[in-house]
Amino acid sequence: MKNYLSIKNLSYSYPDGHLALKKISFDLAEKESLAILGPNGAGKTTLILHLNGILGTLNSEISVDQLDYIEDNIGKIRKTVGIVFQDPDDQLFMPTVIEDVMFGPKNFGFTDEESERLALDALDKVNMSDYLDRPPHHLSYGQKRKVAIASVLASKPKLLVLDEPGSNLDPSSRRELIDILNNLDVSKILVTHDLPMALEICKRSIVLNEGEVTRDDQTINILNDENFMKENRLELPFGFAFHHFGEE
Repeated sequence: MKNYLSIKNLSYSYPDGHLALKKISFDLAEKESLAILGPNGAGKTTLILHLNGILGTLNSEISVDQLDYIEDNIGKIRKTVGIVFQDPDDQLFMPTVIEDVMFGPKNFGFTDEESERLALDALDKVNMSDYLDRPPHHLSYGQKRKVAIASVLASKPKLLVLDEPGSNLDPSSRRELIDILNNLDVSKILVTHDLPMALEICKRSIVLNEGEVTRDDQTINILNDENFMKENRLELPFGFAFHHFGEE
């Protein structure tokens, strides 16, 4: 299986001089699901904002789908790397659900007819086909989250990046979202504090702490390492048991 994303020695400092990322390196295989774990302030969101050129300089430290991060490629990169932000209201701004989900494909040059077809397909994948004409601001938070995902999926990205996808969801909505994400046939990166969600969706995780990768391992190995979890300010929910995932 070929690498889809490759990051080599990526560092980044904010204008105030804070070094947020320190020589980050990892690869992501095609159609692999990877969780990025770590405490608040570890650099997780800063990292994913580099993946479609929102932050950082365009240079050879990142390549995606064999495209180097140079000015000539940034349009293609933003089409192939879709980021779903933590707050769905940051992505939903059109009068109706269908118009919101069509916005991305139309912006990337698809015809109105193609954009509508892609939007309908994306909404079907997130179980929101019955809400085409609803104003997004009338939806529940969980419904908004699914429409935000559909709005990114409609542009046919090969890598879906989600920042805290399970935040503020009730248990039923969270379960539905996990099932939806597990059924998507694309590469996925999840930034999450929801460690059980990471375990269900991503066999592999990397842990960031103070801007550095402190571990790159199978998710279950990380969550089973009590000392490492404490050192990196990670904690499973009270009463969580691994037996559901094949562990005693």
